[in-house]
Amino acid sequence: MSKVFPKLAKSITLAAKNGGPDPESNAPLRVAINNAKAQNLSRDNIEAAIKRAAGKDASEISEVSYEGKGPHGSLFYIECATDNTNRSVTNMKTIFNKNGGQLVNSGQLDFMFSRKTVIEFPVPADKDLEELELELIDAGLEEMDVEEGVVSLIGEYSSFSSLSSAVEALGITPTKAGLQRLPTQPIELTEEQITEVEAILEKIEDDDDVQAVFTNLA
Repeated sequence: MSKVFPKLAKSITLAAKNGGPDPESNAPLRVAINNAKAQNLSRDNIEAAIKRAAGKDASEISEVSYEGKGPHGSLFYIECATDNTNRSVTNMKTIFNKNGGQLVNSGQLDFMFSRKTVIEFPVPADKDLEELELELIDAGLEEMDVEEGVVSLIGEYSSFSSLSSAVEALGITPTKAGLQRLPTQPIELTEEQITEVEAILEKIEDDDDVQAVFTNLA
């Protein structure tokens, strides 16, 4: 939690900075708050993160992304929120260089990932899933999967606001929602190979500036 809570708070601050402090009119902020609540971030911390968006600290935060190649054909797309890009890029280079990988030029791996809206919530007891799928198509739904009691919705990244708002209008509170980068050519690795890739992944996720990491693992 010592790592998760600051990242959740930063995502709220950035959403409020980019779209205003009112969650009613700012869908990304509304979703960031819901994500934070699902991880048990307190109301006081949520309100403090929103207020922080108007302060000097928030104005100095930049959203940057990095791309890297790891062992066994693994690829990484890393999204950061940082007040010091020199520190962030140095940290990422060090992680890859020490773990059999390399940071590559921005944009080099763009075609290996598709940016999508992804929303998850428990299977609602009071709704027919086929009807639910039909209701959400007009809001931008492309694909709906159900696995182990969880509904996963996938839509174009430009449909984030419309799809998340449509889900909320149906009385459903997502447990997870956001823009993700899904691999266009996912790869299968052995358990031993995955262990090597996870060594890089864990170090990246531990960095305070990192907000999200996406890989091409199946």
